[in-house]
Amino acid sequence: LSDVGPTMAEPFHLNTPLLESATMSRRVGTTVYLKMENSQPSGSFKIRGIGHLCGQVSPNRIVCSSGGNAGMAAAYVAKKMDLAATIVVPSSTPPLVIHRLLDQGAVVKTVGKVWDDADAEALRLAAKENLTYVPPFDHPLLWQGHASLISEVASSLGPAVKPGGVVLSVGGGGLLCGVVQGLKVVGWTDVPVVAVETVGADCFNAAVKAGRIVTLDDITSEAKCLGAKTVCQKAFEYSQGDSEVTIISELVTDQQALQAVETFLDEERVLVEMACGAALAAVYSGLIGRLQDQGRLPNSLAPLLVIVCGGSSIDMNQLKYLKEKLQT
Repeated sequence: LSDVGPTMAEPFHLNTPLLESATMSRRVGTTVYLKMENSQPSGSFKIRGIGHLCGQVSPNRIVCSSGGNAGMAAAYVAKKMDLAATIVVPSSTPPLVIHRLLDQGAVVKTVGKVWDDADAEALRLAAKENLTYVPPFDHPLLWQGHASLISEVASSLGPAVKPGGVVLSVGGGGLLCGVVQGLKVVGWTDVPVVAVETVGADCFNAAVKAGRIVTLDDITSEAKCLGAKTVCQKAFEYSQGDSEVTIISELVTDQQALQAVETFLDEERVLVEMACGAALAAVYSGLIGRLQDQGRLPNSLAPLLVIVCGGSSIDMNQLKYLKEKLQT
């Protein structure tokens, strides 16, 4: 492989595998396809949107606020473009994420308790030092980049197969916006999206229930990469019918998300973070079956697409720590 990075016309992300899971398929009674975004160079789907944005705006020096995954994507892209990158993270960020960011050559600043605090500092730095601010989830170019995920799935499945639903995790809402836009691009607007958050990192669900944007008082979930206190406006608008796509907002507990991470490791031999475990828990906790019982998903369900969004904030030591903290 060449050490030369992508040109502006070439994407930074990979066309990731679409795998069929026999064990998950057996659980829900229909074929389950896994879009393995954990295999992206930066470890998560974030590289799609951030790579697309950086390729469009021709940045100079980059600053990005992140709980981990957006920062890893920004640091990776900056390294490929031979640019300096400053990543601002909250104090809740695991040390292993900081080490990985430093390995990518980024400057890391730790500011505040939650992502919102880090984001305020990133915006301040961008203005003060004339840096290019790279948002982690709230920008149309990010959503355009993330939409490529659905185009890849459509290409892999072929015209004869259409999913009966898409399951994904929601943090700030960038992936959700990208998936909705991708479904529109490929003509799958009748495919519902099951958007899953953990209790305590549930800004999207809170907004859906309230019928307005809600800012959480704090992030109490251990799924820190879902930890935006306010969902982006576009994701909320999509939830209120500003798209042709039905969005079903659901919650799982931290314990269910962590159990999903462990089960996925056992059955699929892949370790992902708790933020990703939220989506996986929709299958493992029986949530999909309950939605079918409630008539919100059809009993005869076409293949289910689960987005394995990945994550940088997990290793065996972190998994052990989470197990002890949550006592699973």
